[in-house]
Amino acid sequence: MDLHTWITQQVDEVERLAELDEYPPFSEVMRRRCEADRRILARHRLDTNFPHEPACYGCGTYGDVELPNTDNLNDCPELLDLAHAHGITPDVLAGLGRPQPPERDRNSGYTMRVTHWPTSAITTSDVPEALRGPRWKP
Repeated sequence: MDLHTWITQQVDEVERLAELDEYPPFSEVMRRRCEADRRILARHRLDTNFPHEPACYGCGTYGDVELPNTDNLNDCPELLDLAHAHGITPDVLAGLGRPQPPERDRNSGYTMRVTHWPTSAITTSDVPEALRGPRWKP
């Protein structure tokens, strides 16, 4: 579980408790806080534009080649602040897994994927005569 997942679980639990609360004004504040947290979580998520790094999408990029400002989602300052608000401890943070880069689509890019190998020799004997040229050799 990475930091993003841990915070999402905490927000889910706060929402569950808000629904059980009998004091409506306090429940409404908790619900609004959960909505705000979910907006931040939606912005600061794994960036699929960097296939080699688990970068944070919400932290943006810098430079001419647009390198990620935050190379690892667990190092995102916004998520670390949210985690602090939800009571994360240094021990819990140290025990969280590091997010992995998104899996690349193996069918994209310049590689060719062979899906079928011929099981018999390819012959030209079945080519119709109308398609055979002047130097045809079967």
